[in-house]
Amino acid sequence: MALDPGTEALARLAQERVDHRFKGLPPDADGLTVGELAAQRRNLFTGGFTTPVLALSAERLEHNLRLMETYATRHGLAFAPHGKTSMAPRLFRRQIEHGAWGITLAAPHQVRVARAFGVRRIFLANELVDPAALRGIAADLAADPGYSFVCYVDSVRGVELMDAALRGAARPLDVVVELAAGEDARTGVRTEAGCAAVADAVAAAPTLRLVGVAGYEGEVPRADPERVHAWLRRLVALAADLDRAGRFAGAEEIVVSAGGSAWFDAVADVFATIPELSLPVLKLLRSGAYVSHDDGHYGRITPFNRVPEEGALEPAFRLWAQVVSRPSAEQAFVNAGKRDAAHDLDLPVAQVVRRDGGERPAAGIDVTALSDQHAWLRTAPDADLEVGDWVGLGLSHPCTSFDKWQLIPLAEADGTVVDYIRTFF
Repeated sequence: MALDPGTEALARLAQERVDHRFKGLPPDADGLTVGELAAQRRNLFTGGFTTPVLALSAERLEHNLRLMETYATRHGLAFAPHGKTSMAPRLFRRQIEHGAWGITLAAPHQVRVARAFGVRRIFLANELVDPAALRGIAADLAADPGYSFVCYVDSVRGVELMDAALRGAARPLDVVVELAAGEDARTGVRTEAGCAAVADAVAAAPTLRLVGVAGYEGEVPRADPERVHAWLRRLVALAADLDRAGRFAGAEEIVVSAGGSAWFDAVADVFATIPELSLPVLKLLRSGAYVSHDDGHYGRITPFNRVPEEGALEPAFRLWAQVVSRPSAEQAFVNAGKRDAAHDLDLPVAQVVRRDGGERPAAGIDVTALSDQHAWLRTAPDADLEVGDWVGLGLSHPCTSFDKWQLIPLAEADGTVVDYIRTFF
């Protein structure tokens, strides 16, 4: 039985050869395919991996996938996790297997990656006015009747540019009006009157079809529960107003979409109040950072801190580095720096130390700065740390962590590496 193109593309990832492109992998694995190396089930700590090496926890990844699947189902939400977090087609497939409606993306290149690996439903949480990209998507829609694509619009001028680029397209391109999260927010229409004008422009463009409204509550200025809930109520009211005005004529369902990784509990609250509209409503959540979670920024802001009865995400990344210098009792250096560790939101956090096969908490050890290839450690007088020790670092901001590594070992709790996650940034 022939495999579908997406499954075939994923299978080809296992045929890629291991070589100098991939950091941290065992030097003696050069020439093996990724599949052959995975079949060896090498141990992260004794199997020849070199530091620095980023590892993803197999157990915690599975926990996070299951938790968000359960959360979305419990709250009646469709889920299109933001793929720009990982840009890992193998994880896209895992997310879809765990109930995701499709994948959210942010740029045309990301769409091409997802399509190459068989993603059939894509929500582009961004405006798109590039003619070449639009024509490429139109060609893909024409070639694949089962492909669903939706993107933002937020200006009459943008609608005009899209319409000009798409003239002659076989299928209209589905769009949602983006409502800005505030005057000082990012993209999006600032007023409801402006949204109506954009909706009118879409109605006049034969190449486009208006199917809903969307936005990103994470951009609400001075965000707190009250302000975020208020903006989400505006989004829901906008959908109802446009529906009453007949702006979704020709749509099969009405998309109402929001939801980053900081306020999805508010999205669930407000989307539960969406009134009956003229068409079925697709309540689409787009949170992405959950897949690996983190030990910093998202660990602090996750909605599960506010609703602990719903569960808890688990940080799945750990960056392993080795102590290469111990110039004084108060200072040490490990061989991982800005090129290896996310540092745009928080510095890494020293969590554990490994020596001679044993592992213990990294007591009295703090990361104070990063150079390109070194982390600066401040050590307390009683910190037990020697040159050669491995230090496990917790990271903040999953998107940047994935971005720095092209092939990431997926390791079980005992260090057994069972797979490798390929990223495409």
